[in-house]
Amino acid sequence: MQFIQSSAFTAQRAWGALDIANLNGITVRLHWTDEPYVWHVNDGEEVFAVMSGRVDMHYRESGEEKVVTMLAGDIFHATVGTEHVAHPIGQARILVIEKEGSV
Repeated sequence: MQFIQSSAFTAQRAWGALDIANLNGITVRLHWTDEPYVWHVNDGEEVFAVMSGRVDMHYRESGEEKVVTMLAGDIFHATVGTEHVAHPIGQARILVIEKEGSV
């Protein structure tokens, strides 16, 4: 058992992570970042929950780039094949649930 105060978590580098659990090949990780990630497509589904901060989630739908600003408590579900990239606005802490070894 563990309790995690996500607001206190920091990392040595952008997108550094605290591994929380591995649920039969599905990882639950808390990330800290102050820099954008890279455009990518996961090889499975991904759940992305903003714990603190703000994040501009860029994604492509039918070849068109769209952006949604996510606040603490907001959740993004990327289905298989969803091309996306997260751009934090300042510092952000993000809970990511995805297939082990995903990009």
